[in-house]
Amino acid sequence: MPDDRLIVALDVANAVQGMDLATRIGDAVSFYKIGLGMLTGGGLALANELKQEHGKRIFLDMKLFDIGATVEAAVRGLAQFEMDFLTVHGDPHVVRAAKEGAAGTGTKILGVTILTSLDRADLDDSLIKPGAVGDLVLERAARAFEAGADGVIASPQEAALIRGLPQAEGRLIVTPGVRPAGAALGDQKRVATPAAAISGGADHIVVGRPVWTSADPRAAARAILDELPAI
Repeated sequence: MPDDRLIVALDVANAVQGMDLATRIGDAVSFYKIGLGMLTGGGLALANELKQEHGKRIFLDMKLFDIGATVEAAVRGLAQFEMDFLTVHGDPHVVRAAKEGAAGTGTKILGVTILTSLDRADLDDSLIKPGAVGDLVLERAARAFEAGADGVIASPQEAALIRGLPQAEGRLIVTPGVRPAGAALGDQKRVATPAAAISGGADHIVVGRPVWTSADPRAAARAILDELPAI
């Protein structure tokens, strides 16, 4: 069984390209992320096909945010497909509503703390309260856990701090912003290598661009897996 600590982000234009990429990767990867960018390109259909016909685990990265009733209804609709992970913003009212929507299914709700593409200047522009980014991530993670989140999304730089929270016992930490040694940072600002992210407390790492831009995505995925510390 492939190491499911690696989640490959299928950040391509549509389901046809996504399936092509998954086919090229083959059995090297068992867990895929499908995000908002592919939603209108057949993303849900691809998620179902990979899950039901190919036995893959699926992370729907929708980052839902709305009033409670709307979030609950949206999650209930998505959770019927029994996807493994679904993201919502980590605000407590959103997490509570999402958990209601996912009740009775196997879908785990992950709360987004602060996007890994943001730094303090971005938070200032958004009128987010003062404080170091890491401190705010820690506070948001604790509140998401208290609201019932099964896990959180946070950068590798904050994973160890979150893992140390009492509320994090038995919860998941999933880290985007992971780049293999020597890879370009792209649009990410708070990054770490795969090994550092896992060693720092992450349960799963999400890697996209370094895999799907590679001439050999299967080999790129295997190289990342080879970087991970032994289980």
